Amino acid sequence: MPELHIDNLRVEIVRKNIRTLRLTVYAHGGRVRVAAPLRTPDAAIREMVLARRAWIEKHQTRFEAREKPIALEYTSGETHFYQGRGYTLRVLLTSGRPWIELLEAEQTLTLWVREGSTQEQRTKVLNAWYREKLKEQLPAMVRQWSGVVGVPEPAWAIKQMKTRWGTCNISAQRIWLNLELMKRPTHCLEYVVVHELVHLHERYHNARFWGLMDRFLPGWQLARQQLNAVSLGSPTGPDAC
Repeated sequence: MPELHIDNLRVEIVRKNIRTLRLTVYAHGGRVRVAAPLRTPDAAIREMVLARRAWIEKHQTRFEAREKPIALEYTSGETHFYQGRGYTLRVLLTSGRPWIELLEAEQTLTLWVREGSTQEQRTKVLNAWYREKLKEQLPAMVRQWSGVVGVPEPAWAIKQMKTRWGTCNISAQRIWLNLELMKRPTHCLEYVVVHELVHLHERYHNARFWGLMDRFLPGWQLARQQLNAVSLGSPTGPDAC
């Protein structure tokens, strides 16, 4: 991939059929990339990167300091999170169907599995439980916040995402929520729901978008800071654009 060296920054350059320059700092390694219109001179790219140097360095520093994912083996004694609270995992054997038992008072999460179950199988059981819990909460939450934001209630779906907490397909009127949100405090889930709903008003993260966030969800910055401080269980995380 073509590159420019701007001061001590190595900037990847991708030229494509677009109208404006787009700058991205990647969570993995703090890589810097500029997508540029086909005929943009290098001087214009250099000027833009230098003008946003402080922004680039801020995000590189944040990515470096971010909480790294812990390698989990799904064995007894590990800490697993649900709605922002840590629970001690207990792995017990059952001859029946695998299932999960959450005991808030004891702060334990019991994973009932068959003898000889693999780490992958245990992961699937726990993720299926997280998915069901998220499915229980989302209908009322999406309905409530759609009314607050003033948009028709969209379709929604859940998936495991490596780089984003949520996405919005404006043309399809559908929002996607990351399964990992079930491990975070409820106000973080609400922030992502509202964030994606606001995209039905405004596609871009511009002044109008953040003004709408201020109107509908005052104090949203705390949830955003908390989510930005977390790596999404992979070397890549939410990138800065």
